[in-house]
Amino acid sequence: MKQFRLIFFLVLASIQTAKAQSLKFATIPAGRYQVGAKRSLINPERKINLPAFEIAVTEVTNSQFAAFVAATGYITDAERKHNALVFEPGLAEFRWLEDSTACWRYPNGISRGGISSKMDHPVTTISFSDAEAYCTWAGCRLPTLDEWEVASRAGANTRYFWGNNREGIRKYANIWYGRDHTTADSTDGYMYTSPAASFKPNGYGLYDMYGNVFEFCEGKTATDKKDSKLVHARGGSWWCSKNSCNYFNSVDIGTQNRHASFSNQGFRVVKAPSPGQER
Repeated sequence: MKQFRLIFFLVLASIQTAKAQSLKFATIPAGRYQVGAKRSLINPERKINLPAFEIAVTEVTNSQFAAFVAATGYITDAERKHNALVFEPGLAEFRWLEDSTACWRYPNGISRGGISSKMDHPVTTISFSDAEAYCTWAGCRLPTLDEWEVASRAGANTRYFWGNNREGIRKYANIWYGRDHTTADSTDGYMYTSPAASFKPNGYGLYDMYGNVFEFCEGKTATDKKDSKLVHARGGSWWCSKNSCNYFNSVDIGTQNRHASFSNQGFRVVKAPSPGQER
């Protein structure tokens, strides 16, 4: 029996190691950090103390999420509920289409193509609950709101990790440059998602902290009610422009239902243990 248990734990450790090796991490040092902004109600300016943590260099990709599904048979919220919200050029601002065929395999619905040639793109059209399920399998967790912000700032106290001039975004993020969303925009080479790490990283070596996909985070904001079932995401996405959304920065925080699925929503992970546990 003891020998069986030893073999079991060795196999389990081997599996967890293989999962971890598919993700690359950067270490964010322990310290006292400034987060938030003076005029923000949802994310007011304050000082926080954080222990060191390790955060993934990129978002979780379609390839990595596919490995999780293959290993577990997991079915996402969008596949069960058939209520994912997707986008196509021509829609008015902040309008999305409900497509019963959309899921992580077909982020904008079957009629708009799948991910067979986009396995290195961030996985999308998944919910917060789906992201949590992946984390449980992979032995990691979502970053907290504060961890994500500190990682995105890369030591800066400005709205963007390079300063306060929004125009610097062109080197670092996949966003929407059109005046509105009635006409397709591929100014930066991509209309929807771009492959992970297509743009320059921040000072911590992290890619796509702004743009590409909104990234789910754990935790509550200053304006959340105690019993709120809403969840949060940060960093903006390929859909965000200076006229619509404009969340591709280190301050703003998005809110949505934990079971909602959008084609501009993804996540990156942090190595366990959870906040408060000994490291």
